[in-house]
Amino acid sequence: ESDTASEISFQLQRHKKTPSIGSHSSDMASVSSVSGSVLSVYSGDFGSVDAQGTVEFALDYDEKNREFQVHVSQCKDLAVVDEKKGRSDPYVKTYLLPDKARMGKRKTSVKKRTVNPIYNEVLRYKIEKMVLLIQKLNLSVWHNDPLGRNSFLGEIEIDLASWDWSNRKLNWYPLKPRSLSAVNGADHRGVMSLSIKYVPPGSLGKWPKNPPSGEVHIWVKDVKDLLQLRPSGVDSFVKCYVLPDTSKKSYQKTRVIKRDTNPVFNHTIVYDGFHTEDLKDACVELTVWDHEKLTNHFLGGIRLGLGTGLSYGISVDWMDSTQEEVAFWQEMMLAANEWIEGLLPLRSL
Repeated sequence: ESDTASEISFQLQRHKKTPSIGSHSSDMASVSSVSGSVLSVYSGDFGSVDAQGTVEFALDYDEKNREFQVHVSQCKDLAVVDEKKGRSDPYVKTYLLPDKARMGKRKTSVKKRTVNPIYNEVLRYKIEKMVLLIQKLNLSVWHNDPLGRNSFLGEIEIDLASWDWSNRKLNWYPLKPRSLSAVNGADHRGVMSLSIKYVPPGSLGKWPKNPPSGEVHIWVKDVKDLLQLRPSGVDSFVKCYVLPDTSKKSYQKTRVIKRDTNPVFNHTIVYDGFHTEDLKDACVELTVWDHEKLTNHFLGGIRLGLGTGLSYGISVDWMDSTQEEVAFWQEMMLAANEWIEGLLPLRSL
């Protein structure tokens, strides 16, 4: 069979604790359908200038519309990014933490050639007050670069649990350098306990060939210390894809465990149709989600692969496994038919 991603077919089956017999086939999607990733808050080039200056803003919660509002007024005395031209093109960006992916970012317009920009803009989040009170507001100022290499100019972080909501006035706040935890990516989202195993074609019996194609077994055991997005806890489940296939046929998921930040899933997924050489180019993506009626919220994930940045010769952003994730995958590749146990930190993908 050809090694191209569009021609490799994966079959998959699901079971809990004991394997089921049935399976169904799926054609692997072409690499052009690879999943996009959620950019971190701190993307871009942020080492070039020191944070300085101040930002003026006010916070309010509109009870009627259940809306959190950040009134961004202006900034003063920002750092100059382009020394030759003496210019900065600043904008303000906000996130609600700890889960920046859930509520998303908001940002103002860009003001060109000024270190004293005036915005007078309102950034809005539709969010329940109870949920808002377990968040932090991260407000940062950036220089907009046309090539996308945006420069960090300073930030402020506010714990909304201790905020005085009777204060709706505009106030000035000094911009601070990036916090050490942000630079180091100390973005704790919990830890997943799992085991994986690779069963090469024919390794369980030569005649008839058993299994007819290679299999990857993924045993999701439990997750500890998940983010709690609301006071009642978290209703979590795990999704699995084998990238580059993002089709519904590749998609598997566990049941939902309710009101538990330390859910035990004990769920096994088997993907077959794997040739040994596919292990270099495929990536198992496991993501944990908080289940709500209208929409599910991303809590964290891991990607198991070689982390080379390439899949079947094509550059992809999801082939970005950490050193721990790569080591775990390599150990599985080297120890056929053996369960490899791991404890891996969830991260933003």
